[in-house]
Amino acid sequence: METPLYTIGIDVGSNYIKLVLMKYSDSPEILDKKTEKIRKRDPSQVADEMINSFLVNNDLKYNDLAYLASTGEGDLVKRKRGHFYGMTTHAKGANYFFPDAKCAVDMGALYVRALKISPQARVEDYKMTGQCASGSGQFVENISRYLGLSIEEVGEVSLKADAPEVSSGICAVLAETDVINMVSREVSIPNIIKGIHISIANRIIKLLNSLKAESPIALTGGMALNKGLIQAIEEQLKETGKTFEIKTHPDAIYAGAIGAALWGGYRYLKLKDKLELTEK
Repeated sequence: METPLYTIGIDVGSNYIKLVLMKYSDSPEILDKKTEKIRKRDPSQVADEMINSFLVNNDLKYNDLAYLASTGEGDLVKRKRGHFYGMTTHAKGANYFFPDAKCAVDMGALYVRALKISPQARVEDYKMTGQCASGSGQFVENISRYLGLSIEEVGEVSLKADAPEVSSGICAVLAETDVINMVSREVSIPNIIKGIHISIANRIIKLLNSLKAESPIALTGGMALNKGLIQAIEEQLKETGKTFEIKTHPDAIYAGAIGAALWGGYRYLKLKDKLELTEK
C-alpha cells in the first residue's frame, strides 16, 4: 500500500493564522483545519505552537510531512519547507473549492484582490485595492468593535437594514468619521453596517470590471463568510446590470492555507521526480 502524502499549509494573516492538513493525491482531501486569532502575541511563536499541537492531534511527526508550506506573512514560520505568494495560494484554494471558477476575490484583513485564474489555478492577471484600508476586513472589524459588535455578528446584523447609509469610502479615516456622525444622528446599527458593506461591494465590483472578470467568481478570505457583505455584492451587481455568478464556500477562510498545502504537494512531487532523474 502506497504511503499517504501529507502536506500542511499555513496562512499567517494580520489577525488570524489558518492551518490545514491535507492528504495530497489526484483527489486531495482536507484531513484537519484550525484557525487561531493572533491578538498581541508573536505570530512566529503562535504559528510554531499551532503546528506542534496540530501534529500531535493528528498523530503525526514533522518528518511524516511531505511538505509544510506557508503563505501570507508565512516568512515568520520557522519550519516551513517553502513559501508561496498569497495570490498564488488563494487562486489554488478557489480552484479547489470551485474548479470552474474563472476569477477569485481574496477578501482579506488589509486589502481586496481580484484574480483572474486559469483552469490550472494559475494567476493570469490581478487588480487590488490601494493602500487605504476602508475596503478591508480590518476596517469592518474596527467599525464593528466601535459599534459594540463582534466580527461574527456583523453579517446577520447587516441583513436587518431597512435604509442603509453609505459612508464616503474614500479612506478609512473619513469613513470612520462618517460612522461617528451616523451614530450621533442615531442611524441604526444595521443601516450603518449595511452601508459599509455596500461601499466595499462597490469597490469589489469596480475591481472586477477593471479586470474584465468572467463568471463564476469565487470569494475567498475571512470576509467571504460575511452574509451581509455577500448580499450587498449581489444587490449592487443587480443595480449595475452585471451578471457575475458569485460563489462562496464555508471553508473560504482557509483558501490560502489550502492553496499552500496543494502547491506544497505539487512542488514535493516535482522535486522528487527531478531527483530520481538525476540518480538514473
